[in-house]
Amino acid sequence: MKKDITIPESKDIYIAAVLEEHPEYHTKDWNAYIINDGKEPIEMALIVSKGFNDTKITAEFRHQVKLLPAKSYAKVEFLENKVLALNNQFSVTYFKDNKMFEKTFLFKANTIKEKYLKKLPVMKLEGILGD
Repeated sequence: MKKDITIPESKDIYIAAVLEEHPEYHTKDWNAYIINDGKEPIEMALIVSKGFNDTKITAEFRHQVKLLPAKSYAKVEFLENKVLALNNQFSVTYFKDNKMFEKTFLFKANTIKEKYLKKLPVMKLEGILGD
């Protein structure tokens, strides 16, 4: 029965880590964003995130974005400095054209660093894209 379920390939959706200045505390903080670089909106995006390594695992966080228009983005969560030393995984499930899509993004331990910043799709900022 599971073999009869087809989940199409997810394209043009990204999770990015972005280094931003916090206006109130005047600190630089990492935040995770979901980016829709596609030509169509996505609906009911569910993002489940966790950090882990061989000996530690964080609690899972769940986030929902009801509607993410084409060529737009939304903040998902703040990334605390302590979790940057872990692998950070974001599993994204969403609907587009009444079909369900799914993709998992991984930021390997210690790869969310300022020296790895690159231009991001859609956003006019630099950041790091999850694999």
